[in-house]
Amino acid sequence: MYGRFCTVEEYIDAPPRAVYDYLCEVRHLNEYTYSTRDFEPVAGKPGLYVGRDTLISDDTRIYLSYRTNAEALTVDMHCAWDQGDDLWMIYLYRVVDAQVVLGKPGSVVLWTNCRHPYYDKNPNPELAPSPERPWVGDFWNLFYAGHFLELQNLKKILEFRHGGGSAGDA
Repeated sequence: MYGRFCTVEEYIDAPPRAVYDYLCEVRHLNEYTYSTRDFEPVAGKPGLYVGRDTLISDDTRIYLSYRTNAEALTVDMHCAWDQGDDLWMIYLYRVVDAQVVLGKPGSVVLWTNCRHPYYDKNPNPELAPSPERPWVGDFWNLFYAGHFLELQNLKKILEFRHGGGSAGDA
């Protein structure tokens, strides 16, 4: 329905560094996403986390690794359902200084997901908790709507915190 790419974008009235720092923190996924929860480091695999994706059921494991660049304000989240060896679901976040592109303080967030071929067919169906569980790619037509709502959550959280409503992480 959306082709090979799904991009959402938003202006956030918060400093670019604050937005970047927030996105770099794995525990914040519990706050702004609808379905990813409870990430913990994977023992013996530095930089790899495992959590739950409750999109369908609580027993879907999702693995995650961050690739970040503080100078460029980029956060790339490499993920996969059920296994942590081939993180093919890539979420690309770009934080842009709104002063440069819009002439006002704040940030522009560009969030893109690319349609990897594995969205069409689970490469490891034997690792699914149940053969009846739908596959993440079955929901590609909902990615824009879901990510748009999550980006609105991100916006509200960061604007609230940047606006002085919170002395620290709530």
